[in-house]
Amino acid sequence: METESGGKQNDDTIQVQTSVLHAAGEMYENGRRKEYVDKAPIWCSVDLRDGNQALVIPMSLEQKVEFFKLLVKIGFKEIEVGFPAASETEYEFLRTLIEQDLIPKDVTIQVLTQAREHIIRKTFEAVKGAPKAIVHVYNSTSVAQREQVFKKSKEEILKIAVDGAALLKKLADETEGNFQFEYSPESFTGTEPEYALEVCNAVLDVWQPTADNKAIINLPVTVEHSMPHVYASQVEYMCDNLKYRENVIVSLHPHNDRGCGVADSEMGLLAGADRIEGTLFGNGERTGNVDIVTLGMNMYSQGVDPKIDFSDMPHICEVYEKCTGMQIYERSPYSGALVFAAFSGSHQDAIAKGMHWRENGDLEHWTVPYLPIDPTDVGRNYDADVIRINSQSGKGGVGYILETKFGLNLPPKMREAMGYAAKAVSDHKHKELHPDEIFSLFKSTFENVVEPYSINEVHFQQKEDGIVTRVTSTFRGKTIVTEASGNGRLDAVSNALKKAYELKYTLETYQEHALEQSSSSKAIAYVGIRKPDGTLAWGAGVDQDIIRASIDALVTAINNR
Repeated sequence: METESGGKQNDDTIQVQTSVLHAAGEMYENGRRKEYVDKAPIWCSVDLRDGNQALVIPMSLEQKVEFFKLLVKIGFKEIEVGFPAASETEYEFLRTLIEQDLIPKDVTIQVLTQAREHIIRKTFEAVKGAPKAIVHVYNSTSVAQREQVFKKSKEEILKIAVDGAALLKKLADETEGNFQFEYSPESFTGTEPEYALEVCNAVLDVWQPTADNKAIINLPVTVEHSMPHVYASQVEYMCDNLKYRENVIVSLHPHNDRGCGVADSEMGLLAGADRIEGTLFGNGERTGNVDIVTLGMNMYSQGVDPKIDFSDMPHICEVYEKCTGMQIYERSPYSGALVFAAFSGSHQDAIAKGMHWRENGDLEHWTVPYLPIDPTDVGRNYDADVIRINSQSGKGGVGYILETKFGLNLPPKMREAMGYAAKAVSDHKHKELHPDEIFSLFKSTFENVVEPYSINEVHFQQKEDGIVTRVTSTFRGKTIVTEASGNGRLDAVSNALKKAYELKYTLETYQEHALEQSSSSKAIAYVGIRKPDGTLAWGAGVDQDIIRASIDALVTAINNR
């Protein structure tokens, strides 16, 4: 839709807004309103017209064809393909779709035209032979446009709409094709509701819609002037008072000047509308159109099938950015690169625990903290898109990555130590740590550290009162052989090292698990020792022999004191 003049709103525009405020409460008192959208509306993508005209460099013919194919692939059944009277590229694109038979049988194309005779005639020339087409005619009805732009009376503006509607009907009878009509009182939100209704009903009287050929009345938020409930009240007023209502599809076309395009749409649907015109990712004039990705995924998050396939969001984003030259903001709902990413330690811990809850509980509904939907439902993955590590992260996120990506199930206190280690490196380098970097940090910090203490050789002997061991160890180039006993192999080796070097610590934590499920699988052991000052030191060892792995873990913990 064309924009309105900028600057301060005049008194008439403010009057238009406030005149419907009293109706807002009625939406919730008359018993008819729902609290959420419970079914998908009829969707119409206007990316190739409204979105395209807002680009710094409009799409080429080839780009428009590629974008059209994407829209068809993900499920749009109505697609506004352009303003064919506006330029040669627009005209040629429409003819390409028709002549190359690129329009599927279940898809209806839509074309836009001003309510001006020569433009309407040019539009019908362009759309001739289309299997099914919506011809969308509009003229502006707002106080500001009537007074400042067209300098016409209400009667003159109404006549423009009626004459345009009559010409559509005449040319449709004379042109090859299957046509449906749509009318927009452009700048609807700046138009007195009673006058907007008068104009729309006059257009409907011309078209005489039937059950087999319904008319579309589109109510655009050409410019957002008010809070969403005001728009919803205007929509409800129109729905309740339009003629031929059973044969009229009430459509919404919200822009996003106040950042409320999605809210306008949701409230408008609750108020009785049937259809939404919008764009992928909200591209459009000024701050954009309503974002159909956000709107549809909001429905999906509430268990409602949006009837548009967003399961491969990365591919949709890729084609969109390639064709439009626009970039999707990292925080755009559902589609942005960072919208599922959790850097905060507390968030990561809650997500990790929520994921484990799902694994153990086989839950029917998605309830993971901080994630409104399952990221895999839109083609994202947990490893790369959800838990991400920087200086704000903590034990939960680091532990989750090591467990899910590398099979390491660290003891809780060791997760804390590893979290601090990762946080320190990220803070020092001022960068995010990727999973492979975290794994490398774990190995260099906690696995098989052999300086300054190392063990060269160990022998065990079973005695009646326990295990006796003979340990050959090295400390800063000096080798020593020590014998000691213990209530198990690891305890015996620990006692030998304490004896050899007068070490003081308590063996506090021991945990082990297999790393691979095979006959030749390696095992990993984790050892935590309590130092005299009360703090813990940690080590890990990996070997096919679990005893060797546990000894390596102990030595690493000692070296990390």
